Amino acid sequence: MMYDQILIRYGELSLKGRNRNLFVDKLRRNVQYVLKDFKNIKIHANRDRMYISLNGENWHSISEKLSKVFGIQSFSPVLKVDRDIENVKKQAVHLFNELNATGKKFKVSAKRADKTYEYDTNDLNQMIGGHLLKNINDLTVDVHHPDVDLKVEVRKNAIYLTCEIIKGAGGLPVGSSGKAMLMLSGGIDSPVAGYLAMKRGLLVEGVHFFSPPYTSERSKEKVLDLGKRLAEVSGMFKLYIVPFTEIQQHIIQHIPENYTMTVMRRVMLQITDAIRNREEGLAIITGESLGQVASQTLDSMHVINEVTNTPVIRPLVTMDKDDIIRIAREINTLDISNRPFEDCCTIFTPSQPKTKPKKDKVHQYEIRMNIEPFIEQAMEGVEIVEIHAGQDMNQEIESLF
Repeated sequence: MMYDQILIRYGELSLKGRNRNLFVDKLRRNVQYVLKDFKNIKIHANRDRMYISLNGENWHSISEKLSKVFGIQSFSPVLKVDRDIENVKKQAVHLFNELNATGKKFKVSAKRADKTYEYDTNDLNQMIGGHLLKNINDLTVDVHHPDVDLKVEVRKNAIYLTCEIIKGAGGLPVGSSGKAMLMLSGGIDSPVAGYLAMKRGLLVEGVHFFSPPYTSERSKEKVLDLGKRLAEVSGMFKLYIVPFTEIQQHIIQHIPENYTMTVMRRVMLQITDAIRNREEGLAIITGESLGQVASQTLDSMHVINEVTNTPVIRPLVTMDKDDIIRIAREINTLDISNRPFEDCCTIFTPSQPKTKPKKDKVHQYEIRMNIEPFIEQAMEGVEIVEIHAGQDMNQEIESLF
């Protein structure tokens, strides 16, 4: 294919006013990181567009990775030509020949970002369209249902030709809204919550609580694979694995069964907050959906949230399970989450957990429990794993086990 560049169109970034350049620069760095394996490309960004010079790289392979990058409204493989109209017409014919457009219906859609160009959009549509009709066999015009829509974008430096517009992921560039810690279990909800937080520009790092021998090595492998899926969005995903066995055993020994889940979630939130503070994050993200399980009633959330003043972001809080599953399927985490390896919360779920826990009782139980030394020990044993997009996780999993 004769395309020599990819043109990237911004989404919400166009609304950012004076801060726009900061968002564009963050997007450029994210694109550069995601495409780091394509050694020959060159990336240039300005306030209106971003351009990737392919220099022989396969645009289909690049397109697959670009489609997952937040902050991109759409993008197109383009042919960059100088502004001479005769050369534009010549290159349009060459492009149609490459596309094997013989016998197809087509239209020309011109757009002048540079209004000083000597021909207006109607002139361009007619001149280029007429030239194509003369030089391509059995070509017919159909402005309503074309097989090929040739888009001609006139800018100050050049004219860009393309027949394809690929939808981007939208949202804001990852990292443009700060950093937050995701409480990542092996379930369906938390990876979706992390994905949606990334879409709003958050750099997301995961915190996973691991309780061997109650949770198996395969459950950790499942979480690493979920982290790999999230890394495909941001380029890299950092995961903090917290040893949680002794804390859970201590809670079960000292807390009435119907309150164990409440206390356990409070301790998890405390540890996550401590990691957030150490790593200079600004918020905590959870996969909680209101009313889905006992620990996700409004009463439970109120009691659990008491242990921190840090903002707790719950992207799924008003979503139905079917909607969450749909997104999980779209981002390819559903099959991983459905693997039959339980996390520490599901294994120790009490038979009748409190849906309306009382703060005074929780305080009373926690004073007797003296959990602080166990939290300090868990913090000292945290494993940190950096998961990179495209990384083969087998070697990483072996090293952890």
